[in-house]
Amino acid sequence: MKQSLKRKIVLTIKKNMKWIILFISMILFFTIIEDVLDNEIWAFDNIVYETISHIISTPVTAILKVITNLGGAIGIITVTILILIFLKSNIQKFYVVLNLLIITMSNQILKYIIQRPRPIEHRIIDQSGYSFPSGHSMVSMAFYGFLIYLIYKNVENKYIKWGLCTLLSILILSIGISRIYLGVHYASDVIGGFCLSISYLIVYTKMIGKDIKNKGV
Repeated sequence: MKQSLKRKIVLTIKKNMKWIILFISMILFFTIIEDVLDNEIWAFDNIVYETISHIISTPVTAILKVITNLGGAIGIITVTILILIFLKSNIQKFYVVLNLLIITMSNQILKYIIQRPRPIEHRIIDQSGYSFPSGHSMVSMAFYGFLIYLIYKNVENKYIKWGLCTLLSILILSIGISRIYLGVHYASDVIGGFCLSISYLIVYTKMIGKDIKNKGV
């Protein structure tokens, strides 16, 4: 009896895992917003920056400048153009562009509402605008995260599938780290952007899933 109940609980959790992740992500996002608005997150941000600052060097800076550009406007637009050229499905092309427009607009609206100033103490590169949530992190998670979704759904070769998904996941994480390293965002900006985009992606892919099902990449 106990084993049967335990199995049902495990199956229920697996079945609803994406909604559990959405719930946790949104709770974390709103918790971060509250702490940002109340100026109660500085200690956490400082600890993360001090940890990352130990790897600061000329070679690492050069690498992270390249990586951070892959999450910027030019990098994202370039990748989008390549996707529009090589992706076979017109409906998938449409949803790639729509996804990018939605998340970019959402980020700009949130930045304007919250209006958190950027860090100024440890700048390695110049960056204007507000800080929370990190645009690079939020857009990268939604944009490259959606590419991961398309690859997972459409690529049959498991080695290519998991290889590409792993590389894109590392890229997303690296873009977030680069923003902290380069001194243009606090860790809470990055984590907040990630959390919101994860929640958004779950809803977005749920809404459009039927339209792109079985469409070849």
